[in-house]
Amino acid sequence: MAPTPLELDPKYDDYDFPTAAPEPQDGHPGYLTPQQQAQVAQLRLMLEAEGYTKRLDTLTLLRFLRARKFDVELAKKMFVECEKWRQEIKLDETVPNWDYPEKKEMFKYYPQYYHKTDKDGRPVYIEQLGGIDLNAMYKITTAERMLMNLAVEYERVADPRLPACSRKAGCLLETCCTIMDLKGVGLAKAPQVYSYVKQASAMSQNYYPERLGKLYIINAPWGFSTVWGAIKGWLDPVTVQKIHVLGSGYQKELLKQVPAENLPKQFGGTCECPGGCELSDMGPWHEPEWARPAKWEKKADAAKEGADASVAAPVPTATEVNETAGAPAPAAA
Repeated sequence: MAPTPLELDPKYDDYDFPTAAPEPQDGHPGYLTPQQQAQVAQLRLMLEAEGYTKRLDTLTLLRFLRARKFDVELAKKMFVECEKWRQEIKLDETVPNWDYPEKKEMFKYYPQYYHKTDKDGRPVYIEQLGGIDLNAMYKITTAERMLMNLAVEYERVADPRLPACSRKAGCLLETCCTIMDLKGVGLAKAPQVYSYVKQASAMSQNYYPERLGKLYIINAPWGFSTVWGAIKGWLDPVTVQKIHVLGSGYQKELLKQVPAENLPKQFGGTCECPGGCELSDMGPWHEPEWARPAKWEKKADAAKEGADASVAAPVPTATEVNETAGAPAPAAA
């Protein structure tokens, strides 16, 4: 089945990366029915009518529609709730200026990072939950900053990470491959670990739909199946199908999805980035051939240039104002 070109809206769609999904999937770009394409336009019109002007591009609206099985009313409700959340936490203003200097110290307890790509070209996201100690972590940062950092990283996945990966792969990539390492998560730590994971999962599912490609839960401890039964209750059935729960013998399965040279050595791969894989942020988003400035970076730079220009511009004298307007300068008092 050959992909059909995505109908783009010139007002909102200015993609500089491929816009066709890598394989035929119902409701995905390149494989939309005429009705689904019409539902994108319908959702956009409904949101415009309520005053929304941001994030109305076709790919974004499609993600919300897929998350709600193309029920336009439910997709609209989800989109509006997401926009309200973004405004409440001032996410658009925060992203260009976000600084997380406590990151290295936090990683002693909770490494969470993007590192290279899987065999499908998607970003690989790694979390190690065994060292989580919320009491110690809250002496370094706050729960609010932890969740804000997570939101900022989701924004950076959307742009520049996924666009760079799409350029390199030659097809549209909208999801990530996640590795969640539970090594060291015993019964004593379980409550606080799952408390945080539940908050993070809610953010992901409610505000960043259709971003999970595959999730490998590795080093799952004895008794995890009971916990997993509870976690599944928070998740959409489609999401559950993307999740693979593995014990300590996970390497073979993981290496089917992630090339050894892209997988950190501690997980059975061969990668050893200088300074540590967890702090390297290696991936196509840093490779000159594929990387481009994120749209939020461009907007921030343009705003800064505008502010600098207004500061640098000399204030015109009364004489100059009048001469520009074609009127004689006022006589001196």
